[in-house]
Amino acid sequence: MSTQTVRGAGLEQRSVNRDGFGPSGPSLRIRVRFHGRGGQGVKTAGRILGTGAFLSGYHCQDFPVYGAERRGAPVASFARIGNRPIDERGVISEPDLILVADATLLDDPAAGVLAGNEAASALFLNGNPDAPLPDLGNRLHLIRWDLTGAAIGRLGRAGALSAGLGAAAARFVGIVAEEQLVEAIRSEFTHLGLSTGEVDANVAFGLDVFRALPTVSFRDVAETEEGLGDSVVPMIPADPLAGGPNVISPGNATLRDTGAWRLERPVIDRDRCTRCGLCLIRCPDGAISWDEEGLPVIDEQHCKGCLICRQICPIHGIGLEEEARP
Repeated sequence: MSTQTVRGAGLEQRSVNRDGFGPSGPSLRIRVRFHGRGGQGVKTAGRILGTGAFLSGYHCQDFPVYGAERRGAPVASFARIGNRPIDERGVISEPDLILVADATLLDDPAAGVLAGNEAASALFLNGNPDAPLPDLGNRLHLIRWDLTGAAIGRLGRAGALSAGLGAAAARFVGIVAEEQLVEAIRSEFTHLGLSTGEVDANVAFGLDVFRALPTVSFRDVAETEEGLGDSVVPMIPADPLAGGPNVISPGNATLRDTGAWRLERPVIDRDRCTRCGLCLIRCPDGAISWDEEGLPVIDEQHCKGCLICRQICPIHGIGLEEEARP
């Protein structure tokens, strides 16, 4: 096994040559897993990929998983694509392709970004190709690209990456043409109620990404453990506590660094603040308190950046800044 790193035009690719990593055979089954934070659009990205594959004549599934906490919280979505009916169900534990919208999720064990990566043919990571990374092992074909920067350049904002993330996945799997990608993005964003101008801007963003990234070679479906013929998965009773929360000590929510979920941070204008206290009262996380001067102060460790405080401030004295990420 050998590795090769290619850099240029803001793109880094680290390829791995290994046995069985080559062109697909006549049968096709690709499992894709998206990771991001609530508000970044990984659910819509999965739908764009699924719709694009469907319009291209393939069988597909796409679905998300998330809890009550959404904005900024770790979120995942999944897509399966094949040229035969897909009988597999449930979350994808061993993806062929992993796309990560926020590199800080690598530091969150609960997000499980790299779970099952031993089976993956490639990992796409949104971020600066020159930023330091934890050890990901040498088996992954790593593609790093500044998707957020591309979104700012085309859309003027960094929050929603769905069109770009869906376009990246469509490009990597190599079975969705530009025409089907454009139709998929238009379909999904029109369904969400965006204006014609916003839809056009997201289509342009998606095409920017699609044309900038390479395709990826996947394992032949015959190499996967389940294969196309394993349509029935035996149901094995599991411990009912295995899929639920396991609270082992009181008050442990304070130990969770939910401030890491934040995509944008509220900034209080202390010179304008009238000390009305509405931001403190309406903060759903109790992340605002009084300081010694009687002015509101934000608990940066637990503020998730929901910006309800900004919306409720009667004098519009709370601004916002994009969260600084390493």
